[in-house]
Amino acid sequence: MLPAEGIHRVLISRPNHRLGNTVLISALIVEVETLYPGAEIDLVGSDATDAIYAPLFVVHKVFALPRKIARHLWYTAGIVREIRSCRYDLAIDACNGSQSGKILLSLAHARFKLGFPDRGTERESAWQVFSWPDHLAHRAVFLLRKAYAGGTGEAYPPLRIVLSPPEIAEARQMLSRVCATSSQKSGGSVLGIFANATGAKCYGEGWWDDFLDAFQGLHPEVRIVELVAAHGQSSLGDRFVPFYTRNLRHLAAMVAAMDGFISADCGVMHLAAASGTPTLGLFSITDPAKYAPYGGANKAIDTRTVAASDAAREAARWFAGLPYTGGETNVQDSRKSTSGSHDALLPVKSSTR
Repeated sequence: MLPAEGIHRVLISRPNHRLGNTVLISALIVEVETLYPGAEIDLVGSDATDAIYAPLFVVHKVFALPRKIARHLWYTAGIVREIRSCRYDLAIDACNGSQSGKILLSLAHARFKLGFPDRGTERESAWQVFSWPDHLAHRAVFLLRKAYAGGTGEAYPPLRIVLSPPEIAEARQMLSRVCATSSQKSGGSVLGIFANATGAKCYGEGWWDDFLDAFQGLHPEVRIVELVAAHGQSSLGDRFVPFYTRNLRHLAAMVAAMDGFISADCGVMHLAAASGTPTLGLFSITDPAKYAPYGGANKAIDTRTVAASDAAREAARWFAGLPYTGGETNVQDSRKSTSGSHDALLPVKSSTR
């Protein structure tokens, strides 16, 4: 069992370059801060991990692995040597089934190591008897809670990216300038749309046209802003005013200044939910039980058996129930947790990256 006290240096390993997987570990970071307040956290991940979490007060260092490890063996070996030079109280492999995560966990020097059991080789493990949660963000939290000797909460912590007041102020100003260029009626609620996703998760422009036609018919007063994907091209035929950035914290701050956000299942959807803004995820192929934005006013729609117009009507009902902020950010509300653990991440350092 993990002791309830004496854990000061923690390593969390999630060596993956997908934005969604990077954001999903924020729930585990919240839980570590809740169980071990005052502990310092190192993270193993990617450039996205560094961009999102390096400014956090609780994070000491981010080890960003290269995307193509085989092409950067010496650089990777240097990172591994640096990890091994550290002495941790607790090291956590935050991914079930990651071979690189298992290797890094085995190489780390830590008093306690925590990783998922291998269902193929550890069939007799006591861990196999547990009923694991479906949602991917919850599994690493469940792992930590089951190993922890003290008491824990019942509800799972939210995805959370704490943004600094300067980031929020700049995003609010930018959103105001963006909306000022819109031909839509001024003064209404602001809804963000991200229409890009990978592979079969991506809806076509025709589907989005039907969805947004129906949505606007029910909410003509809503101002819509399209968040443009990294490739720099509108997925909605330049129908709405755009915002484009490759800076993940700027993106999160812009969403935090909006009243609501709708996206297909993708990393930006998870980033939006972590910003504190009510987020609606659209699922065409993946399982909402594993990936849906959860907590608060977040919601998912399984579109596999419904038409775009029907999904829009459900989305319109969801949006109608959200509080109108009048341009004020959702960040203040985002620090209040339905599970009592939103405050587990401390404010970021005063200087932003």
